[in-house]
Parts: sequence; structure tokens; C-alpha cells
Amino acid sequence: MDNEKLWRQVLSELKISVTESTFNTFFRQASLLSFENNIATISCQNPYVRELIEKRYYSLLKAVVDRLTKTNTSLVFTSQKFTSPEKKEEKTDSLGPLFEDKNPGFEEKVKKAHLRPDFSFANFAVSSCNELAYAAASAVAKSPGKAYNPLFIYGGVGVGKTHLMQGIGHEVLEKKPQTKIIYCMGEEFTNEIIEAIKQRATGRFKDKYRNAELLLVDDIQFLSGKETAQEEFFHTFNVIQREGGQIVVTSDRPPAEIKRIEDRLRSRFEGGLTVDVQPPDFELRCAILKIKAGQKGVVVSDEVIRILAGNFTNTRALEGALSRLLTICELKKIPVGPETAYEVAGKKEERQEPLLKIAPKEILEAVAECFSLKTSVFRGQTREQKIALPRQILMYLLRTEVKMPLMEIADFLNRKDHTTIIHGVKKITGLLSTSETVRENVENIRKKLRG
Repeated sequence: MDNEKLWRQVLSELKISVTESTFNTFFRQASLLSFENNIATISCQNPYVRELIEKRYYSLLKAVVDRLTKTNTSLVFTSQKFTSPEKKEEKTDSLGPLFEDKNPGFEEKVKKAHLRPDFSFANFAVSSCNELAYAAASAVAKSPGKAYNPLFIYGGVGVGKTHLMQGIGHEVLEKKPQTKIIYCMGEEFTNEIIEAIKQRATGRFKDKYRNAELLLVDDIQFLSGKETAQEEFFHTFNVIQREGGQIVVTSDRPPAEIKRIEDRLRSRFEGGLTVDVQPPDFELRCAILKIKAGQKGVVVSDEVIRILAGNFTNTRALEGALSRLLTICELKKIPVGPETAYEVAGKKEERQEPLLKIAPKEILEAVAECFSLKTSVFRGQTREQKIALPRQILMYLLRTEVKMPLMEIADFLNRKDHTTIIHGVKKITGLLSTSETVRENVENIRKKLRG
């Protein structure tokens, strides 16, 4: 079997194993450069796409090649240029730049549905933190109204709930462009029904929402305590579900923990599938940053990626940090390097993560418990490593989690001046990008503090 024929068969199998957008984004850009001694060399000129294929689809691709060749193959990925005759004939079907859409009118439909253009499955990074939610969202996108209806996704700030929800909208629109999709926030739904009542236009409101084939509602917990909004949402829910439509909602907590919500509505939420999305781990944060950098068309070194991923813990903060880093480097006309990354990571006033509303004493106790130390040793003068490092972690957390002024941290820890605090914060900022142990300790303390 020649390489071109083998690769055509590989693509045929992949096309039925992944979503259309995933296939178009990744595999249509790749080709089989060679197959010798059970080693398949796969070419993809875009280094970003090549890296994602290798990380996310290696096992799937290998299984397909193994099955077709009846061998135990190894895959090698390269950016070496290769264009087959078939690809030359497919000029009109070329994908062009990464994530560019060639479906006529698709971008307009996405805009009309109030979906973000970049919130598709193709650029959603998957790991153990969100793989169940991703699998559920993918299943819903493939069979809306049949699989997991409703789908209830919950989790903290910046973990990717909205991205997953809107990814469903992207997939459904791509397969069936005429689908009537409505995406809104819980607050928006509430405000619309209030305004409709004032304007005596509840009929238009009902027509708009109850005729939806796919209803996506973000932050459904906003309906808490709002009887009129809950009443209307309950009836909207019933109509859409009865007509075979799909409902997807997100929340910052599971249905059972949403206060002041009607039992009948809570039971509707619990009648489908409820999945949670955990905060992204370090590896996932690195992957997210690489995706964001790829979307912006820039190449960022692994060292810079690790610095930002080690110091920012949610997706929104990561995106904001990357944007600030690139802006600073562009304005100063300097390369995107580690020094500037440390500068961005160390400035708490620029961090877009929610501050903890807790007392410094609670952070002290949490750090002491993590390292099995007495709280009194943190105010002592010993420089032993077993105490110095936990003390620096405490300095970092006081600075980044509650935005405590440097001089106040110095007084709290019985230090002479704030220069020691600056050094400690910088030390941990650096270690978070290189030390898995420090990273795990800091993240465990954060989880404990956030309950």
C-alpha cells in the first residue's frame, strides 16, 4: 500500500471518529510523509497544529494506523513540507490559516447566536480536570435533544464552563446551520422577562425562547430568589424539552446547592446529567496558554509558558496575563522573554483572579498545617530551609491571595523591612514554574482556603 492510499484510509477513519471541526482544523492539514520500518512520519507545516495532534490525538492516530497496516507502529511528527498530488487538486477546499472558517455564513450565524468565535471544541484543551465534562458536551453536540438533556455543567470561575457550552453551539451550527440557538446569561434572561412584563410583550418573549432548538444559559444560579424568572424558565424548559430541543446550563455550584430555587426547577436540572469542571492543573494551563498564543499568531517559549501557568490558576487570568505580556513586549519593542513574564506574574494589582476574603491568620494556619509546623516559627528568625521555604510561600500567598501590602506582611511576619518580602514573593513566583512540589503545595493550600 503506497503512502497516499494509506493516508486516505487513515483520514477516512478519523473523519468518523472526531467532530468535523476537529478533523478540518487538525487532520486536513497533515499528511503522511513516509512509512518505513513500522515508523510513520506525519508532516504538518504548522508547528502549533503538529504539537496539538501529537499531544491530544497520538493514541487515536496510532490505533488507526496499526489497524490498517496490521503492525505495531511508532509515530514521528515533523514540519517538513510535503504536498501530495491530491492536495494540489484540493486548493479550493484548503483550510487556510488556523481556525479560519470556510463555511459560508458560518461566522455570521455564530455572531447572531451571541457565541464567541474562539469558543469551539477545536481549541479547547482537555485533561483529567475536564475530560468528563468535555465528553458529555461532545455527546450533546452530536445528538442534541437525545443525549443528556439537560446538561448541567458547574464549576468555579475561569475553569472553562462557558467555553464548553458555546462549543456545543459551534458544533451544532456547523452540522445544522439552520438550528435556532439562543445563548444568554441567567441575568439577561431575568432582565428580559422583567422588561417584557413592563412592556406588555410577554408573547414575544415566549416566542423567542420557547421556539429555541438549543438553549444555552450561563450562570443559571442568577435565577435564585427571582420567582417570575424561575416560573418562566420552568415553562420554557418544559416546552423545549417536549419539542425535542436541547438545554444546557452552567452554574458555579451543583443544583442541590443553589439556594432559593424552586424544587420543581431543581428536579429538572437533576433529571439530566450534572458534571463538574475542576480548576485546570499546571499541564492544562500550559496547554491553554499555547492555544491562546497560537490564536494570536505568536510563538511563546516553554519557559515563559511555565512562568505564567505556574502563577495564574484560572483560564481568564491566564488569557489576561498573556495579553498583558504581549502588549508590554510590543510597546517596549522587546522579545517575549522570561524577565517580562516574571514582571507580569509578580504584579498582583494586574492579576485577574478573585481575591480571598479571609484573614491573614487563616493563611498562616493553612500554610503551617500543610508543612506540619507551628505558626510561631513563621515569625522567628531561623533561616533553615524547612522553615524558610514555607515562610516564603506564606509571603507569596499573603501578597497574591489577599493583596496584603508589603510593609504589612513584613510586620505580620516580624521582618525588619519589606525587601525580604519582595525577595520571598519573587522566589516563589520563579519556583512555581519549575518545582512541581512547590506548585502542588501552593495549589493545595489555595484549595483549602477556598473551601
